Amino acid sequence: MRALRGSGWRQALTSLAMQTGRHAAPSGNRAVPASARRDDNGHRRRRRGEQPVVPDAEFTSYYGRPVIKEPVWQAPDIAGYLFFGGLAGASSVLAAGAQLSGYRQLARVGKIGALGAISLSAAALVHDLGRPERFVNMLRVFKPSSPISVGSWLLIGYGPLAGAAAVSDVTGILPGAGRAATFGAGLLGPGVATYTAALICDTAVPAWHQGYREMPYVFAGSAASAAGGLGLLAVHPTDAEPARNLAVLGAAVELIAKRQLLARLGDMAEPYETGTAGAILRLAEFLTAGALAGAVLGGRSRAVSALSGACLVAASAMTRFGIFEAGMASARDPKYTIVPQRRRRGMNSHPSLLSVAVTF
Repeated sequence: MRALRGSGWRQALTSLAMQTGRHAAPSGNRAVPASARRDDNGHRRRRRGEQPVVPDAEFTSYYGRPVIKEPVWQAPDIAGYLFFGGLAGASSVLAAGAQLSGYRQLARVGKIGALGAISLSAAALVHDLGRPERFVNMLRVFKPSSPISVGSWLLIGYGPLAGAAAVSDVTGILPGAGRAATFGAGLLGPGVATYTAALICDTAVPAWHQGYREMPYVFAGSAASAAGGLGLLAVHPTDAEPARNLAVLGAAVELIAKRQLLARLGDMAEPYETGTAGAILRLAEFLTAGALAGAVLGGRSRAVSALSGACLVAASAMTRFGIFEAGMASARDPKYTIVPQRRRRGMNSHPSLLSVAVTF
């Protein structure tokens, strides 16, 4: 002990540390990153023979409560607003094309359909807002980065044009102004038909936000098939060639975009494939596929053409209602919020929604 007094203590400790380090870690080894010490589920890897001091935590949301607040939107209002807006925009495009091609009866059907659909869409939106002045308040600013701001101004510009086109065609008043309004509404129609896809995908609702890539194509195809179906339903097959072409194109785009959406989302596509939303969307696909075959193979049969058109309109409405319900279901279940977040952070490479407990 006397020999370790003074500087001897310091030398002994230094020697002990060097010997311990020499036995504990061979020279040349580097520190292992924290990410390498965890498995695919984010848990720390144990050494061989190591016993856990405490069990691994099972992550769950607080009392199973949703992580995000479910939107207060109601299905009849907002889902109807999505459907009728798409039908109106695509009908104006069809009306403009039919007028250029000389299909006057079809053009009239498209104009009247566009006016009726945009009126119902606006009524559903105002009913959801509660008071009409709330819609007026959205026009105080124009913000290009906000889908709701762009959509509000689209509706303000499109509605009067669609109305003027329909009134002029039915009454014969100011035909030149009516034609100009028809083409103006046709130019704004694609934006009116698809901006609602950007609107719902810009929210925090998982099923909608995750589908931002394909959703505009689904909405565009659904709107086109509905407008074409309305033309097939209201006009004799000999005068409905543009409507048939639009219906076939729209139905094909919608079906392909839906398949791409479900394939890309993988197990996150559960809200679109299960429950009420899954049943509605499966029925919509069945009706779309059947109506597509009827429109192509029905020839000049008035009955087949009308039935195909009615099925296309109904399938388009079901698609919007199914997508709306899928979003609401994903907002109620916390796993659809947490699992994508964990994937983005690299904490879970290949989680299964059926087996992974989620965290708040």
